[in-house]
Amino acid sequence: MKSIHVIGAGIAGQEGFTPRAVELIEQSELLFGSARLLKLFPDYGGEKVLIEDETRAEMVSRLSDFAGRAVVLSSGDPLFFGVGRYLLRNLTDELIEFLPNVTSVQYAFAKIREPWDDTIFVSAQARELKEVVDRIVANDKAAVLTDSINTPGMIGRELLSRQRSGYKAFLCENLGTPEEKIRVTDIRGLLELDVAPLNLLILIKEYEADAQQYVPTLGIPDDEFVSIKKLITKEEIRVVTLAKLKLRHDMCLWDIGAGSGSICIEADHLLPNGRIFAIERNEECRQFIKENLQKFNTRNVALIEGDAPDCLDELPDPDRVFIGGSGGRLWDILETVDQRLGSGGRIVLNAITLDTLTAANEFFGNAGYLVEVVTVNIARTRPYSNYKMFEAYDPVYILTAVKE
Repeated sequence: MKSIHVIGAGIAGQEGFTPRAVELIEQSELLFGSARLLKLFPDYGGEKVLIEDETRAEMVSRLSDFAGRAVVLSSGDPLFFGVGRYLLRNLTDELIEFLPNVTSVQYAFAKIREPWDDTIFVSAQARELKEVVDRIVANDKAAVLTDSINTPGMIGRELLSRQRSGYKAFLCENLGTPEEKIRVTDIRGLLELDVAPLNLLILIKEYEADAQQYVPTLGIPDDEFVSIKKLITKEEIRVVTLAKLKLRHDMCLWDIGAGSGSICIEADHLLPNGRIFAIERNEECRQFIKENLQKFNTRNVALIEGDAPDCLDELPDPDRVFIGGSGGRLWDILETVDQRLGSGGRIVLNAITLDTLTAANEFFGNAGYLVEVVTVNIARTRPYSNYKMFEAYDPVYILTAVKE
């Protein structure tokens, strides 16, 4: 009778298999596995197939055609960065049964005596280094399965380039073997270590005692931001703008004409699982954005250099778009955004001139959007006066357009 069992190997070798797993392996007629795992069964009576000698597609083809009992050996849990996902995509899932085991990640966290239920897991294999480090900085605790390109040293170098050095690093090498070694260091220390090919990197964020920390709140005071002549979206305007964007935790937000980055910095706390792209063409503004992103410990914001809409092609499609500046290309930007925004998506545009408001309103009217405009007039008491007098700011028109 045809059956496919995908069995995870634990850290301890053959003694780590359950009796049922051993029985299934002994009863099978075809056994796939790496050289290290196949060595655990020297007396196996069926056919052994080295996974290294076949592509995954070839393995799937053999499993599809094979009418008997087959076993695929995997490390730890086959559904945790293992072969299980690929097999489920390419074989009838009713034929497959999984028997998971202890993963290297579980084992490593037990060794360093650290809970791991609040950890994000990243596989660096065949991924861009930037993407790997984006995931790391978005969380306080990360376990990284490195590879020969995205090594612990390369990851440490990228973290330092982003001024994210406040991690305690556990380098776990050759787990479960006589050469097992766990070294504790910091991000700079990762650059100096010779690392075994078989390793797991655990990074735990440590906030310095004297570092200034910011509690996520709406309406960060304007003076907290570094900006050009304080030309930023004012605190009260920012709060209303964010309310009109109606952000949910996993959305993708484009901030076009990011200026000082104040909108995307506050949005970062509202999108813990989202992605934010701060698009800015001015070099001086970009430098201030970098300082502000570092100061406020943002996690999900990527700074994009260039002129919109030319630099938008490579970005993922947005769920929300904020336009704080257009560089004189408002109509081109709106046309591009309209092509990329899905049904139900929102665009919020802040205008200080009637010309901008009129042009945007005309575009959205022609494109069939549901449009709302709110005028916000802000006046604050002057801080340096013997009398309670108000200082008025220019009115801001907040336009919200919903794509129907």
